[in-house]
Amino acid sequence: MAISEGGLLTDEIRCKVWPKLLSVNTDDLPPLPGKELREDSKDYQQVLLDVRRSLRRFPPGMPDDQREGLQEELIDIILHVLKRNPQLHYYQGYHDIVVTFLLVVGDRLATALVEKLSTHHLRDFMDPTMDNTKHILNYLMPIIDQVNPEVHDFMQSAEVGTIFALSWLITWFGHVLSDFRHVVRLYDFFLACHPLMPIYFAAVIVLHREQEVLDCECDMASVHHLLSQIPQDLPYESLISKAGDLFVQFPPSELAKEAAQAERTAASTFKDFELASVQQRPDTVLRQRFRERLRGEERLQGEERTKSILTKPRTNRFVKLAVMGLTVALGAAALAVVKSALEWAPKFELQIFP
Repeated sequence: MAISEGGLLTDEIRCKVWPKLLSVNTDDLPPLPGKELREDSKDYQQVLLDVRRSLRRFPPGMPDDQREGLQEELIDIILHVLKRNPQLHYYQGYHDIVVTFLLVVGDRLATALVEKLSTHHLRDFMDPTMDNTKHILNYLMPIIDQVNPEVHDFMQSAEVGTIFALSWLITWFGHVLSDFRHVVRLYDFFLACHPLMPIYFAAVIVLHREQEVLDCECDMASVHHLLSQIPQDLPYESLISKAGDLFVQFPPSELAKEAAQAERTAASTFKDFELASVQQRPDTVLRQRFRERLRGEERLQGEERTKSILTKPRTNRFVKLAVMGLTVALGAAALAVVKSALEWAPKFELQIFP
């Protein structure tokens, strides 16, 4: 359901399914965090500043006292997770993910879900440095290159890098999408899939805007400005479906063959998620849906199907679908590049969270 069209549909269903996707036992939830967390937390002041700036993440028209109460709960959840997991480091944008869980499932369940998410899906973002985050971002261009070499080459010529997608990735698009319905729909999808699925979704957004990109001035500032302004009227269901197809066609293990530091990302050793995948097998749903689409397009369009399934005719990649294992068993590794976007993007464009 989480992968298929429409996702989980209601927050009531999400309260039941999200814990299962993360293998969280709802019968043994931790107690609510206490206020004493704020006294000895090195992150309290930064968390407080970020949460105070999060007004637009709450439903329009919510009474001030209710919103302020939720903001206090948001602070406590974040500090609780950080205290229980000293290996994790807070980053700007983390609160955008936490507030989504808080609004959907409430503070106590959100605390348990966010802690599990932080030690698994988000683990690479919470390192002391941004090295692993940059490596994960470096998946973006190889995915685009597999699908549309023209767009890839144009972006390379413009030297735009991948910094425009940083806030997308580390907030699971929570910071950049204004409609909460679209945010939770994406969370359904990401929670049910491999931890690197958000970067595939980022790639299909760029590919969806192909003509806009190619019509843009071929310089870094112009292309970065265009791509960093994410449209709010995206065809989300179509893009979700395409992201799933691209993951099946070009799995992380295939992209990782060129990586020099595959073992450095936490996503590549995601044991707990692998156990969950044994039960959920989201990759099976993705592959089945992809095969059904191929059969349907073969009947209706014949040879034209090649264009509509977003594949570049370099090798016969469909043969590889038959030997794919569990999603996580494919491994997740980052593509290392000599020049990361963070090292050379101009200062005036580095305000990731306006």
